[in-house]
Amino acid sequence: MRVSDLVYDLPAELIAQHPLDERDASRMLIVDRATQTFRDATFASLPDCLRANDIVVLNNTRVFPARLLGQRSPSGAAVELLLLREIESNVWSALARPARRLRVGTRIKFGEAKLHAEVIESLDDGVRVLRFESEKPLKAVIDEIGHTPLPPYIKREGEQSSSDGERYQTIYARERGAIAAPTAGLHFTPRVLQEIEERGARLVEITLHVGYGTFEPVRTEVISEHRVAPEWFSVSDEAAQLMTQARAVGGRIIAVGTTTARALESSAPAHGRIESRSGFADLTIVPGYEFHAVDALLTNFHLPQSSLLMLATAFAGRDLILSAYAHAVRQRYRFYSYGDCMLIL
Repeated sequence: MRVSDLVYDLPAELIAQHPLDERDASRMLIVDRATQTFRDATFASLPDCLRANDIVVLNNTRVFPARLLGQRSPSGAAVELLLLREIESNVWSALARPARRLRVGTRIKFGEAKLHAEVIESLDDGVRVLRFESEKPLKAVIDEIGHTPLPPYIKREGEQSSSDGERYQTIYARERGAIAAPTAGLHFTPRVLQEIEERGARLVEITLHVGYGTFEPVRTEVISEHRVAPEWFSVSDEAAQLMTQARAVGGRIIAVGTTTARALESSAPAHGRIESRSGFADLTIVPGYEFHAVDALLTNFHLPQSSLLMLATAFAGRDLILSAYAHAVRQRYRFYSYGDCMLIL
């Protein structure tokens, strides 16, 4: 399959620019792989789609304010960084704009000189390696002066909305380390979580720190040649045992988001038993992949030709996914991070 096979028409006005007032007011398209059909629903009805012994797996990663705005020294020209990965203490790789101006040796100051950085290595695709200097611990300074790293298709006039820092975060976010939200989880409310457990299903948390690999543009034409960059994940002993026990009595594993699916599949060898693991997930899921851990997938609507759409297509099949997306466009669903979702059974 080629990347050009994963294209659909999306009017720009369907790209959600702001979250709904109520998280669980989102719409949900229920897609049935067995019957190759789909139907419209609401996210608040998710518990009705579950049964006793099902496991709903949540990614509890927490987005940190990874977007830094600074000035080049001594010119004062504006610089924007998106922190990607901590290589060692006070040394980070980052996407930089304008990258061509940030040569090795360039110095940058941030937040009224509370933070300084020097470019120590220049990599491909606008990535730079920087060494930071600050009087206080770097993490504390980043939390003080950094901004929520919203996706580029969410437009803000000037500074971002004050609500983005809270709404671009799941209500169960705990483990700091993501540079993008696991957006399928943005719909959950305490009420929905409670109703899931009242149905006899269980909630299980895992961690995958969403990194640049999740949203990096696909630059190959042949899908099988694309590789998603590794992302750190952890599945605990308790989580693995609960999922294994549930499967033994007919329960389904419902992954909330493509990031959760990647972590679970990275923890399940071919025999299908989910194991406790921590490390870097380097699995790339594309059409043709055989799923071993995930029985159902809750996911938002994704960009054309993206690795996330590839994963959804691998799970449900190209024809069904593109038909469902076309239906969502006709029915005026809201797309992408702040948009609606689909439940693939």
